[in-house]
Amino acid sequence: MLLRLPGVYRPQHDTQLLAGVLAAEPLGPHSRVLDLCAGTGALSVAAAAAGAGRVTAVDVSRRAAISIRLNALARGHRIRVIHGDLTEHVREDRFDLVVSNPPYVPAPVDTVPDRGPARAWDAGKNGRALLDRICLQAPDLLVDGGVLLLAQSGLSGVEKTLTMLEEQNMTVDVAATAEIPFGPVLVERREMLERRGLIEAGQTLEEIVVIRAVK
Repeated sequence: MLLRLPGVYRPQHDTQLLAGVLAAEPLGPHSRVLDLCAGTGALSVAAAAAGAGRVTAVDVSRRAAISIRLNALARGHRIRVIHGDLTEHVREDRFDLVVSNPPYVPAPVDTVPDRGPARAWDAGKNGRALLDRICLQAPDLLVDGGVLLLAQSGLSGVEKTLTMLEEQNMTVDVAATAEIPFGPVLVERREMLERRGLIEAGQTLEEIVVIRAVK
């Protein structure tokens, strides 16, 4: 169990799917890992437990940053925790692995919330407010041969993610997929998603995808 302050994203199916792909990466004492949109730090803890020598976790939420510190301390891991917006505080660093499970749920409006629990999932009308930025910024943080692992919903344009990363000269494939039942947020937004043509009438399952891109 991970400690989680109120309002911090609770690890769910997408976190588990991404953690499974992360477990297959060869991490050792010289490995440098960056966890963007880290939430509770579940993936940071997994990387540290797998033997990564240096793990950095970044989240825009102060409560998330506190949660990560608590979970690292509880498990005896040294994790550098940064409260900030995506890559703004790590632009001069380089990593062997970048992992991210960002907000990706299509929202009623394009404005991304700056507080409250919805900040953990709302990502603009197309669900790509964070995904597009990660696709553009993460490759510059990787060493040659470095790997980006990125989770997203099939509702948020998987093909666009693949194309954007290929345009960054990354070798890209889909490392894992899973179909999961709609959670409360998607159930509430079903009519909106149907109107936009993002889901079929009566659809109750969402596809989660983990993309693996190599620099």
